[in-house]
Amino acid sequence: MYETLKARAASSRPIHIGLVGAGAMGLGIAWQVGHTPGMELSFVADRDLAAARKAQSLSGHPARVAEDALDLLKDESLPCDVLVEATNCIGLAADYCLAAIARRAHVVLMNAEVDLWLGHLLQAEAARAGVVVTSDAGDQHGVLMRMLDEIRMWAFELVQAGNIKGFLNRHATAQGLLGEAKKRNLNPVQCCAYSDGSKLNIEMALVANATGMIPLKPGMEGPRCERVEEVLNLFDFDAYKGIGRVDYILGAQPGGGVYVVAKCDDDFQKHYLWYYKLHGRHPYYLFYRPYHLCHLETTRAIALAALWNKAVLTPRSGRVADVYAYAKQDLKPGATIGHGIGSDEVYGMIAHAPQADAAGQLPQGLLEAEGNEQKPRLKRAVKKDMPLTYGDVELPDSRICRLFAKQQQLLAKDKKRPGRN
Repeated sequence: MYETLKARAASSRPIHIGLVGAGAMGLGIAWQVGHTPGMELSFVADRDLAAARKAQSLSGHPARVAEDALDLLKDESLPCDVLVEATNCIGLAADYCLAAIARRAHVVLMNAEVDLWLGHLLQAEAARAGVVVTSDAGDQHGVLMRMLDEIRMWAFELVQAGNIKGFLNRHATAQGLLGEAKKRNLNPVQCCAYSDGSKLNIEMALVANATGMIPLKPGMEGPRCERVEEVLNLFDFDAYKGIGRVDYILGAQPGGGVYVVAKCDDDFQKHYLWYYKLHGRHPYYLFYRPYHLCHLETTRAIALAALWNKAVLTPRSGRVADVYAYAKQDLKPGATIGHGIGSDEVYGMIAHAPQADAAGQLPQGLLEAEGNEQKPRLKRAVKKDMPLTYGDVELPDSRICRLFAKQQQLLAKDKKRPGRN
């Protein structure tokens, strides 16, 4: 890959990249693109024009900057081979992605929220246009997917795909995290989504929809431990009965890592695995990566899409999992929800989608209201830590709700096609 990119640079044929979102991750992506051979930042958009200008400066290239991403995407004079969507909105992000697809640009999603809740719709549009929409390579789910693909090539059976979570407080509030957010150069709402576990659950739902692995229970098990190697004694893998699971461990080292448990019960391989010093409790073996590097690895996803039309991760197993809203506090009738993700009112937990949908549970992403959109309003009381249902909430006529409904129709039609389950 590196040599191919160097050749592109030498022949003055760089991959032209558009970037939407110049927050903490967007700034890192701009810098990385500017320091990767064969890549060039074409434009960057952010509602904070100063942030967009900073990203442009970090890239070291005279890219166009603007507040309105759609204006840039509709300008055919601006080259764009790949759009990197790095905001944390959903409805608006979908508009940016659809505009990129319409001009036959590939899309890399640093935005896990739009990836989960509207990914199937974006995939359908991309297939028609002959382009790739992919999860990012550097976030936990992208790193896990790379590991899972490789482990399957070795003829191991996938047992568990896991995240290593450092801290979890399901009842965290954005106000209570102002100091932590400032320290990490994050928006407090975004920081809250990390702390309350919503982002973790979103990432693991993306892995589930890519692989068909599902959570054992809503929110996963998530036992606390000190080292990743303890995983082999913390879960009852025999109880999985051949169904691959997504899960996490809490507070373990190496912080920031991910892991996979896979099964190999072949006696011929057993000696080799011992000789290679692979950590295991036969027939279960542990693989882990002690880091994920977010923006540093985004250029891998860009290159795979632009050079070979390949994706890091797509929801190829359908919508087997989703993330559903739970009350952080006792919610009263008439109360509004300020943010669907990272709010003071709700947190998100992954669940097997057919079961949760049958119970009428509400996907967390549908509670996002952007810009001047009306906020979701409680129609009746919901007790703390109880799931919210469609009957509990008056949803606004928001962009995300309309697109999600369209996506559900597409998925329903797809299920009816011959050869589909």
